[in-house]
Amino acid sequence: MAKENNQNENYENEIYAASQKELIWMRFKKHKLAMAAGIVLIIMYALAIFAPFFSAQDPHQRRVSYKEAPPHQLHFEDADGNFSLRPMIYPYSKEVDMETFEDIYTEDTSKPTPIKFFVEGFEYEVMGLFETDIHLFGTGDENRPVFIFGADSLGRDLFARIIYGARISLSIGLIGVAVSLFLGILIGGIGGYFGGKIDLFIQRMIELVRSIPQLPLWMGLSAALPSSWSAIQVYLAITIILSLMSWTSLARVVRGRFLSLREEEFVIAARLMGRNPLEIIFIHMLPSFLSHIIASLTLAIPGMILGETALSFLGIGLQAPVISWGVLLQKAQNLYTIANAPWLMLPGLFVIITVLAFNFLGDGIRDAADPYSK
Repeated sequence: MAKENNQNENYENEIYAASQKELIWMRFKKHKLAMAAGIVLIIMYALAIFAPFFSAQDPHQRRVSYKEAPPHQLHFEDADGNFSLRPMIYPYSKEVDMETFEDIYTEDTSKPTPIKFFVEGFEYEVMGLFETDIHLFGTGDENRPVFIFGADSLGRDLFARIIYGARISLSIGLIGVAVSLFLGILIGGIGGYFGGKIDLFIQRMIELVRSIPQLPLWMGLSAALPSSWSAIQVYLAITIILSLMSWTSLARVVRGRFLSLREEEFVIAARLMGRNPLEIIFIHMLPSFLSHIIASLTLAIPGMILGETALSFLGIGLQAPVISWGVLLQKAQNLYTIANAPWLMLPGLFVIITVLAFNFLGDGIRDAADPYSK
């Protein structure tokens, strides 16, 4: 009993002596679901950043003999029942069903192929610093590839394409949110700081933007992009399109907080000291509710990811040879895929996991940043 009292006293002392950031972190650590979501997102971004290292094969390499090959099963026993801690796969042998003309893949148990780690493969650059050909796993035999997520209709490794696609799908959310953050804070801050006719005009503009259906507008603007643009230009254009539709919610939040803060003593003091409005907005007023903005942005990133996925899925966003989750899901638009190659829908699972992780993380940050939470 005495030990529990001492622990409670120590915890209370830590709370009294903690800064605002430390209090937020202490509350956030109690949110187990948000912590798990943060770990999932760290893994996702690590896979995206170091995609060449984690992929056993070049995502653009086509293997005609492995078109729509199913995922390899990992075995720890060979055909004779001998157990091994090193996982192994059996290479596929392909036959054609003469009635349906479908490819039928069967495992050739006479040729067990062990999975090796830190093997040599295709060359790549690590963050533009140096070149290497070391990969996390593989068979070490170019003629016996491993497809842990199966292959697509052109015989390309789906796992490699998913983690390469994460580079586009995950980064477009961060870049788009950064643009919408600047627009939301600037426009909402100006409206809340000045008030009057300026605020009235900004509110009507926000209502006009929010009244436009998002998906048809995205489709119209994306379809208007010149066909001669490069993949990078289309990527930047899609990011800007998504950002122009997502800043309004943050602008209203900032405007409401600024209306209540502009008469506070520290704002009046800054105004009397001759600070210009932009300095007061970004230096004095914004930090007072920065944690709430971070939570709002975390919850806004999934919308960006879903927007890019939807546009690319419909064929009016990013196009092949660019790799993104939406582009990969274009192959899963028919019943044939669902019936015969369901593994081609795996990019959708990654979209769902990422969106849920961002939502759980945003909920945890919002609860931790709430000064009235216990």
